[in-house]
Amino acid sequence: FATAGVAARTLFEAIASEGLRQMNEFNSQDMANTVWAFATAGVADRTLFEAIAAEGLRQMNEFNSQDMANTVWAFATAGVADRTLFEAIAAEGLRQMNEFNSQDMANTVWAFAT
Repeated sequence: FATAGVAARTLFEAIASEGLRQMNEFNSQDMANTVWAFATAGVADRTLFEAIAAEGLRQMNEFNSQDMANTVWAFATAGVADRTLFEAIAAEGLRQMNEFNSQDMANTVWAFAT
């Protein structure tokens, strides 16, 4: 996987399982980083993504522009659709648009177009 070149599917499975158990302790950056890592590694654990979508909806007002961009990018890259999450990120993104940098905008628009 990724830079290390080590296939660690068992590690990802264990992290997904433990992440589900600890989901109520995740903040917006934890959620965004987790789905980003899974998507980058090509591991789309649907149950984990669904749990992150649900928790993300509860914490949407805590997401910053990078968290939103990385989250929608990861869901799109992993091929996991969650209309409610994307709608919430679109609404929150509009409220925070002045905080988006060019990379955040590019990643977000790409995810919505995919």
